[in-house]
Amino acid sequence: MDNYLLNDSAQAAVLLEQIKVQSLAYLQNLSNRPTTADVQVETTDQLNSEGVGTANALQQFNDRFEKIMVASSGPRYWGFVTGGTTPAAIAGDWLATVYDQNTQTANGQGDISAIIEKETIQLLLNLLNLPADFLGGFVTGATMSNFTCLGVARQWVGKVLNKDFAKEGVSPADINIFSATPHSSSVKALSMLGIGSSSYTRVKTLESNREAIDMDDLQNKINELNGKPFILISSAGTVNTVDFDDFNTIVQLKNKYNFFWHIDAAFGGFAACSPKYKYLVDGWQYADSITIDCHKWLNVPYENGCWLIKEKHKLLQVETFQNSNAPYLGDPLEHFSYLNFLPENSRRLKALPVWFSLIAYGKNGYKDIVENCIGMAKQFGNFIQQQKALELLAPVRLNTVCFTLNGQEEQSRVQTLLENINASGRIFMTATVYKGRIAIRAAFVNWRTSISDIDIAIEVVEEELQKMYS
Repeated sequence: MDNYLLNDSAQAAVLLEQIKVQSLAYLQNLSNRPTTADVQVETTDQLNSEGVGTANALQQFNDRFEKIMVASSGPRYWGFVTGGTTPAAIAGDWLATVYDQNTQTANGQGDISAIIEKETIQLLLNLLNLPADFLGGFVTGATMSNFTCLGVARQWVGKVLNKDFAKEGVSPADINIFSATPHSSSVKALSMLGIGSSSYTRVKTLESNREAIDMDDLQNKINELNGKPFILISSAGTVNTVDFDDFNTIVQLKNKYNFFWHIDAAFGGFAACSPKYKYLVDGWQYADSITIDCHKWLNVPYENGCWLIKEKHKLLQVETFQNSNAPYLGDPLEHFSYLNFLPENSRRLKALPVWFSLIAYGKNGYKDIVENCIGMAKQFGNFIQQQKALELLAPVRLNTVCFTLNGQEEQSRVQTLLENINASGRIFMTATVYKGRIAIRAAFVNWRTSISDIDIAIEVVEEELQKMYS
């Protein structure tokens, strides 16, 4: 055995203690760590013949990289839709690494990690007030969840047409897809599934600063199909303004027409945790599939999303993802194994940080997290509305604030304003385009964010506006 590996094994307790101390120091100082790193780092492409051991590797990491790691898990990182990590989630994620299980079978043979995963899905369904007739599993995020769900939807269309797309290959001309404001990950999934990223029909959105489906236009497009099957991709929280499609009306359409209904609820689905906002997802329990992103509002570490697909589609899912050339794995329907239900064969125990979080904080804990984030978003939105130089582009419906500089003539300066705000290192937001206008977007999903963070953000924005207009 390599001497460094042998020594690391003997010194495991000391090394893990060092990591613990460093981790705690990061977490305790997270609010003060910069949200932006403007540093050039020299990298190497040469690996030495001899290693240096974990202690020295840690020292190299600290010397070269640690000081420029940004506070992306902190309370004022509002770019993209980036959650933090709760203490329970960290505990679960660390243990998932230590136990290092390959989550596959749930029949009691080999490791039991799939049993934990199935239980975690049931807990998550309970948190979201969804029925138990959804199957579910964990993937790396919304992209792979949308890929999994739409893969089953593709197979469903094939079966209606007496075709097996999983075996025979896909015929994009046979697949009709409608969506109003699909997330880029859904469009990417269509590309990876061989359907084509441009092979969907865009439905009109409602007027008055809405991103939700215009149901009259959807009805017209359904009529044009003359009874052909189709896939509907709807939104439970659009990226720019967190708009929700009218699920109750979609349920009525589902009772009349033959289609596969997929909901991208990556972060908006967590509105179900709040008695005040759960009306936004009323009716979603009748969908065929739902995407949820746990590393967003559930506040677990990155690479953690899940798919939820109605159990009645189990056979279609197995047809799409089964390891048909691996007879040693047994019948996929008789012996449940996750590798027959999702893209990856090998997976770590992604369910464990979710299980720890749900058990640790329960329904009330996540109700508080969700409602606090919404409250912070509304506070920041109120500030934007009061600034003559700024324009709030849509109402703060949930947890995202979308705004720009007031006046079309100021469009060329929006990116500069954002860059200056982010360069402060005290707050981070991202650019977007909404209704053809360059804008700035702040997403609130971190459990740590408090009113003091809003005060800091207001101070930064006011300073940069004063510089810009002085």
